[in-house]
Amino acid sequence: MQVLSVTPEIFPLIKTGGLADVTGALPIALAAKGVTMRTLIPGFPSVMAAFKKKKPVLQYPLLQGGKASVHAVRLAGLDLLVLDAPHLFDRPGGPYGNPSGADWPDNWRRFAALSQVGGDIAGGAIARYQPDIVHAHDWQSAMTLAYMRYGKAVGVPSMMTVHNLAFQGQFGAGIFGELALPAAAMALDGVEYYGGVGFLKAGLQAAWAITTVSPTYAQEIRSPEFGMGLDGLINMRSNDLHGIVNGIDTGIWNPETDKHLVSTFAAKTLKARAPNRAAVEERFNLDRDESPIVCVISRLTWQKGMDILATVVDGIVATGVRLAVLGAGDAGLEGALLAAAARHRGRVGVVVGYDEGLSHIMQGGCDAIVIPSRFEPCGLTQLYGLRYGCVPVVARTGGLADTVIDANEAAVSAGVATGFQFAPNNAGALLHAMRRLVDAYNAPAVWEALQRQGMKADVSWDKSAEKYIELYRSLLSRGAA
Repeated sequence: MQVLSVTPEIFPLIKTGGLADVTGALPIALAAKGVTMRTLIPGFPSVMAAFKKKKPVLQYPLLQGGKASVHAVRLAGLDLLVLDAPHLFDRPGGPYGNPSGADWPDNWRRFAALSQVGGDIAGGAIARYQPDIVHAHDWQSAMTLAYMRYGKAVGVPSMMTVHNLAFQGQFGAGIFGELALPAAAMALDGVEYYGGVGFLKAGLQAAWAITTVSPTYAQEIRSPEFGMGLDGLINMRSNDLHGIVNGIDTGIWNPETDKHLVSTFAAKTLKARAPNRAAVEERFNLDRDESPIVCVISRLTWQKGMDILATVVDGIVATGVRLAVLGAGDAGLEGALLAAAARHRGRVGVVVGYDEGLSHIMQGGCDAIVIPSRFEPCGLTQLYGLRYGCVPVVARTGGLADTVIDANEAAVSAGVATGFQFAPNNAGALLHAMRRLVDAYNAPAVWEALQRQGMKADVSWDKSAEKYIELYRSLLSRGAA
């Protein structure tokens, strides 16, 4: 089976969040089960710098305003098709915005180009390559399925995975004339969305199957509260909607071999976490004592519930917990957390930014990780926490609810608890969860059981990859019927 994946990000070449981790790990998990996945990605500077030999397998004299070419390369164990379009992707800053953080105004053009190429490849544009399935990820590649629907690849089965429905790629109707789509596509059952063009909406409309990255999120987005204006369409497509929980790359995230850690460890050697804990205390200027260290590794945004966290830092400190925060995002939230660190020197430490190595050390040295997201399609940091004996404290939503077993009395007695869930997602419930955490931490046998049970959890891609393969096969059967 040949699967073409189309995505704006892939680890380890270009990453802004969990999307890249998923699109980087899934092909490797599928390969182990006999499925070949090639991934089409934009030629951002970090991607183009990763390979020297450039031999195009597809060329465009004109693609959305300039010359472009597609290069087939193998990097980091991944089979890639790189869209080299310097006029679109060779820019400073992040993949979606300039160095100051503002979105590029032509993002519609950049990702229409990526999708157009995806549609062409699906239709056989590369010699001796015809994918059996096309799998698009998020709004940046969603239009691939529209180009397939209105082009040569109309009969090729397709899948749309929603990693976060809040980001939809909505643009004004004025861009439609430059999308190289037939006039019939600008319709309610096509790419039109509230009078404009909706990239994600177009993908959801055209996809043979829709997946989200957890079963609970698949149900949540059918409601107005989580549907972000697309719940009507999603409910209309409910028979084609599936929730498959994310896994993690257990080769990269392995506490027994992780080179980022000061000290590696296993479930049987939890005391070996101590040097990592000391490294966290030093990096975040925390007091050296025996109280629990709870970490935050997150974008500092409303979606992630960081405003809730910021309002209860004083209460969290009062429970006896030390807090280590790594993240960046909303300037007001960054300021609020830095102010909390200034108020509680030695009890709260904040590092603004993102540091991959430090995030590993935090998972390997902190006692718990708190994730108070308002909505969370899946989340990966709680999976890393489980793997590293860093007990998750999570809001009961989306993939957080699916992957963490609450340490209620029955679950603790049965030996199946792996963390703490709280609801509703407000300051009072978060503080109550922190008190529960402290009580468990002060009972060493209970705490170690939580850590070890979490470390036993299967957070790999194995089961999830099987579910994707099963879904791919069902689509192929539909196509052959």
